[in-house]
Amino acid sequence: MRKKIKNIRTQILTYVSAYISPICVICVLFLSTGCQKNYSPEQKEYIAGIEKERHDKNEYMKDNPNSPFNYKRKMEFHDLNYFDVDPAFVFKSKLYEYNPKDTITIYGTKGEPRKVVKYGYVKIKFPKHEEPLNINVYEGKAVNGETYYSIWFTDKTTNEESYGVGRYIDFEKSDNPDYVYTIDFNLAYNPYCAYSPEYSCAIPTKEDYIPVEIRAGEKKFHE
Repeated sequence: MRKKIKNIRTQILTYVSAYISPICVICVLFLSTGCQKNYSPEQKEYIAGIEKERHDKNEYMKDNPNSPFNYKRKMEFHDLNYFDVDPAFVFKSKLYEYNPKDTITIYGTKGEPRKVVKYGYVKIKFPKHEEPLNINVYEGKAVNGETYYSIWFTDKTTNEESYGVGRYIDFEKSDNPDYVYTIDFNLAYNPYCAYSPEYSCAIPTKEDYIPVEIRAGEKKFHE
């Protein structure tokens, strides 16, 4: 299932790279005209791709024995909640690496300390924020020893419309230092602790707060 979702995301990012970003720049400049609602065929295809991924994830969460609703104990399931897909929350940036890269301690929702590397940051200019913001990218180790990279954050929707601990965006690092990444907040998701108390997840730090309303990605599961 994870491989299938990854393939869908690759297709989505292809559409984003080719079509979405330039159109969103225009939308940012003319936001008051409602440009965001006049979606091009490419944007509509992108939106359909995101919605397809959401449908597939919903089916996985409901039926797969390894999902957080079935793995440790049976949990009551209902469809996951999302903000509408919005191409205005898709951004481009290089990865700016920290030098040195500090290893810091963060905490899980059950209070356990975790060591992660504060690897670098991406620069994002949100439409309603005057200056570009630096969004941290972290390097960590999964339980199986595999290295992963992730963005985790809170924002002005946190604990209101979105999950109170925060949300995550997977980050696939390139070895090319000049690579331009697509950061898509429509792909922001809740960690497993949002669904079940059986899980513990990393808590974003105060530094990972984004002072805007990110009305994109996954909403709260529990009201």
